[in-house]
Amino acid sequence: MFRAIFFILTLLVFSSCNSNANKKFKVAATAVPQAEMLHEIQPDLQEKGIDLKIIVTDDYNMPNRALTDHDIDANFFQHLPFLERQIQEFHYPLESIGKIEIEPMGIYSKKIDSIQNLKMHAKIAIPNDPTNEARALMLLEQHGIIELKNPKDLMATTRDISKNPKQIQFLEMDAAMIPRTLEDVDAAAINTNYALQADLSPMKDALILEDPNSPYANVLVIRIGDENNPKIEALKAALTSEKMKEFILKKYKGAVLPAFH
Repeated sequence: MFRAIFFILTLLVFSSCNSNANKKFKVAATAVPQAEMLHEIQPDLQEKGIDLKIIVTDDYNMPNRALTDHDIDANFFQHLPFLERQIQEFHYPLESIGKIEIEPMGIYSKKIDSIQNLKMHAKIAIPNDPTNEARALMLLEQHGIIELKNPKDLMATTRDISKNPKQIQFLEMDAAMIPRTLEDVDAAAINTNYALQADLSPMKDALILEDPNSPYANVLVIRIGDENNPKIEALKAALTSEKMKEFILKKYKGAVLPAFH
């Protein structure tokens, strides 16, 4: 019921933005760090005559649909494997125009201080969307907790676990809800944006973190054919500027890293 109500409210937000603010340049983003990054460049875009409207959402499915439906002009919330999966499943006419930042996924716990201290039959919460589920499983595989049939399979699920010596129980759920489960599970795989919202420090609180070379860089996404839109070009330039690089490094202190040069 909650998800249904949230779905309807999100539709109304996008619809309202579309009907009442047609002159605004609308970009959907998750709250942390993407919306914060957009707020940082908002004055710079304003100087160029671009009235940026930031639409904050924690729903991973709505922004691509809204972009396809022309309710927004771009989105900035997802990594490339997730985008590719959505395009494959829903045939969205969307594309990435650049990697912006990387937020290493971490495994967190309120009950243990080392990933090696997981007990038999421990419960681990992991995201239930296909790409982030694989991401969590690959991280656990890299640290010897499980083994996967194909450690490089970006679409791996719990069915692809070949060895599970501690007989870990995996609880699949919405990524945004996982931080709230930390008191009830032995460990949880949490995306950095949701960790930051929950006042968790990836560098201090995570038992393990993804390698900086993770393929899961977050990208700026637009409709195919909008590449030469001057507003899109200005947005990309601002998000990949030296000013933005300095902002990321100073504000997030390694919890978020620039993915551009």
